[in-house]
Amino acid sequence: MRTALTELLGVRHPIVGFNRSPGVVAEVTKAGGFGVLAASAYRPEELDAQLTWIERQVGGRPYGVDLLVPEKFAKGDPDNLVASLRAQIPQAHLDFVNGLLDKYGIPAAPAKPAWDDIAAALNPGGAQPLLDVAFAHPIALIANALGTPPAGLVARAKRAGVAVAALVGQAKHARRQLDAGVDVLIAQGTEAGGHTGTIATMVLTPEIVDIAGDKPVLAAGGIASGRQMAAALALGAAGVWCGSVWLSSAEDIANQALKAKFLAASSSDTLRSPTRTGKPARQLRTAWHDEWEQPDSPAPLPMPLQPMLVNEAWQRIDAAASAGHDGALLLESFFIGQVVGSFDAIRPAGEITRQLAADCEQRIAELGGLL
Repeated sequence: MRTALTELLGVRHPIVGFNRSPGVVAEVTKAGGFGVLAASAYRPEELDAQLTWIERQVGGRPYGVDLLVPEKFAKGDPDNLVASLRAQIPQAHLDFVNGLLDKYGIPAAPAKPAWDDIAAALNPGGAQPLLDVAFAHPIALIANALGTPPAGLVARAKRAGVAVAALVGQAKHARRQLDAGVDVLIAQGTEAGGHTGTIATMVLTPEIVDIAGDKPVLAAGGIASGRQMAAALALGAAGVWCGSVWLSSAEDIANQALKAKFLAASSSDTLRSPTRTGKPARQLRTAWHDEWEQPDSPAPLPMPLQPMLVNEAWQRIDAAASAGHDGALLLESFFIGQVVGSFDAIRPAGEITRQLAADCEQRIAELGGLL
């Protein structure tokens, strides 16, 4: 297959594999797709190590990096950012989360890096160290979510010969991104996992294609099969941006208890909720969300206060669920799209990539036979 995306990135298949796991990124790239690492959860030195590892695996094949830099962000003291943000978390919210953990009997977990570092990185002015690391590596694309790229990113990328991509959920988002100079638009429908809007991929993709002109558009949300990929291409997309499907891969770092929940889930077992990040994000519905929806529960806080509030709780839930703790299994969840209902097995990421491409090509050939 040759599309504007494969020409831009120099890849065989117009499949972008977005994931937090370096193993997934490497295997998608090795299989002829284009792996993109979700970088915001890493410290700069960690990101440097992960990108170095990916490069050793892919042998010169292209790959990319995604950063989460929101336009709307709770304000804090620039000289004491983390402490000033933490001071904005109400005691009632702290008491609610602690009470929830007690109710489900969630044990304490070994200390891990605090979300404070990530909160600082999410600050529009705090992404610079991660950008410095990313541009120190031979990345082919850098993507930004939740707003237009940070100041100077597009110019820096153009000087480095790196394509800039941005996720959009509405036509007005696409126009702002084009005005900012991005090279690739990712039309992410509401079916997708993570932060999404409310417009479906089938409606959004052709709308963004019509706005984009000669800029490649990737369809995202609800794409986990070759048939769905073929539909995206038929809508005018130059490729697909896949995220949720890799959560059914062997290389994804989700614990086995969570993967078992994915395999058992239906496509109606997800919801958009701000209770993990402070912004609406699609995830697997569990008792966690039921508790937050009770009449006496507090309202979620804005980003980054909400993740600063709940991150330690999620570390404890993940650890306990991995060990088979009953209460944690009721709460355990992660960001995932409606395609979770199609998961029937855990497979290697490379196999998933090749199957997507092969099934898409077959479906396109079948459609040609209808003429």
